[in-house]
Amino acid sequence: MRAVTWHGRRDVRVDTVPDPKIEAPDDVVVEITSTGICGSDLHLYEVLGPFLDEGDILGHEPMGRVVEVGPEVTKLSVGDRVVIPFNVSCGTCWMCGHGLYSQCETTQVHEYGTGASLFGYTKLYGQVPGGQAEYLRVPFGNTLPIAVPDGPSDDRFVYLSDVLPTSWQAVRYADVVPGGTLLVLGLGPIGDMCTRVARHLGATQVIGADLVPERLDRAAARGTTVVDLSSLDGRLGDAVRDLTGGRGADAVIDAVGMEAHGSPVGKLAQQVTGMLPDALAAKLMMTVGTDRLGALHSAIDAVRRGGTISLSGVYGGMADPMPMLTMFDKQIQLRMGQANVHRWVPEILPLLTEGDPLGVDDFATHRLPLESASDAYATFQEKRDGMVKTLLMPTRDGA
Repeated sequence: MRAVTWHGRRDVRVDTVPDPKIEAPDDVVVEITSTGICGSDLHLYEVLGPFLDEGDILGHEPMGRVVEVGPEVTKLSVGDRVVIPFNVSCGTCWMCGHGLYSQCETTQVHEYGTGASLFGYTKLYGQVPGGQAEYLRVPFGNTLPIAVPDGPSDDRFVYLSDVLPTSWQAVRYADVVPGGTLLVLGLGPIGDMCTRVARHLGATQVIGADLVPERLDRAAARGTTVVDLSSLDGRLGDAVRDLTGGRGADAVIDAVGMEAHGSPVGKLAQQVTGMLPDALAAKLMMTVGTDRLGALHSAIDAVRRGGTISLSGVYGGMADPMPMLTMFDKQIQLRMGQANVHRWVPEILPLLTEGDPLGVDDFATHRLPLESASDAYATFQEKRDGMVKTLLMPTRDGA
């Protein structure tokens, strides 16, 4: 089959690799019909190379149809249409039973002390082959795949794999009461969807901040009050206070993460890490702060006293400096973590089968064949061509 594989920093290719096969009695094999490129995939493209091997298959936002089932699979049949969550979770352990699917005890990666394994996302999270491919082996066939109805296009459901539950959890964690104010930092796919979810759940004022004109225009068109960071000279907090009666936002979602702009020390640390041999770079990332923390520091400044910060952007440094005095003095609540996909599916799925209040049908800005993945990664990383969300369409012949 054809699959998107990692070969080095800013070097992803579409290669021919062996087809996946049933390895455990409750496995299923899915033929992928749509698969997204996620903002966190850019961390693999740019920063997290020390935890990848050449040829690793990327991607964690797939959907498709079941083409093979193991002998113990009873909940799915060949031909069923499914979305695959990015967490590899068993659905039956203590953590899964408490809605913490991203902490699944069955698939935790004890070597690195991390939570549940993830599809297509480094040794830190199990080095599980990903879903930017023609086929995908999916474990826990009775509990992990999300069955969805036939009929509507893939665009209606594919975002259940990551974008929708990640954004939904970010907004729920932000705990914005109806009538409240939410600031979203970063209007890429997660940040954009967060603004939509927040309005759907009752936030009165939603403010979105970014540097990219096309992203600002896209969010503004759906009712978000947008702030162009390039015009503020680092004074985002003042701009937010001007919009909120001098108090600040009730809650802030950081949808940027480790590669924020405006953090020269963090940028230098990431560049140095990228030039080191993998063993040394991995040790550096596990013991030293290597993130650009501009977005998080902006969130701490812009949130009101007693407010909440919700982190959905991925961070990777183990010892990043934090302004603890400011956070304590402002009585800030901080919530974060990988989305617990299955925890939120019952709340989200009805919105996909009973209309389109979140605008998923036209959420993708680009739909490209799988063979265009290398160019798509480069375009997304450089924020060119108005690219916010790309879906790759695998085909059996790789065309």
